[in-house]
Amino acid sequence: MRDRKAHTPCLESLKTALPTPARKLIGHEVRILVSLVMWVTRRRHGVGGAAGERAFGHARDQAPIMYGLTFVCVVEAFGMAVLLRNHPTAHAVMLIIDVYSVILMIGIHAASVTRPHVLSPDALRVRQGAHRDLRIPLALVDAVRAERLFTHEAADGVLDLPVASTTSLTLELTEPVTAVGFLGKRREVKRIRLHADEPTQLLTALKEQLAARPASPEDHRHAGAN
Repeated sequence: MRDRKAHTPCLESLKTALPTPARKLIGHEVRILVSLVMWVTRRRHGVGGAAGERAFGHARDQAPIMYGLTFVCVVEAFGMAVLLRNHPTAHAVMLIIDVYSVILMIGIHAASVTRPHVLSPDALRVRQGAHRDLRIPLALVDAVRAERLFTHEAADGVLDLPVASTTSLTLELTEPVTAVGFLGKRREVKRIRLHADEPTQLLTALKEQLAARPASPEDHRHAGAN
């Protein structure tokens, strides 16, 4: 207990000393490595913690790309090993970099596999691997539609979460939610575009949840006026 209390101020001091982008980058690397372990042990993050939760994957379409990039990294590592075979120090440094690059590539895909979108009775948790994680209360969802897009221009109030440059569903919100970027930048968004391996299934499940949610007092007033 004494050691744990002694380490806590050190960790807090370290967090304070590091700028936010550095902390976010380190956190991202840790999530990737943890995801790799979870992938090997066939576990998923944030799934099954509450009754009525359903998970929807979003990693399938990027798998060929990630495996291809991993193969390129392996080939590059072999090539550098041959070129630097007479320079042991440089060879050792490049070997460490190349091995970590391979682990990183596999880990990025593992993060997408182990961190699916999660639909619960009161919220939709949308994710993009280890990069993004946003909880959207269903009470704020105004509309959801199937919309396959392959290009995404940056726009105020819009959050794009493409997989292999593709999004397949669009959510419109009644009020903005705060999305935190890769390096900690925060912005308010009212439209969210995301991708799912089975977008029709997610769309159907989401519409069922929206139809089953309790009517708000405003809805009752509108119904009475009609």
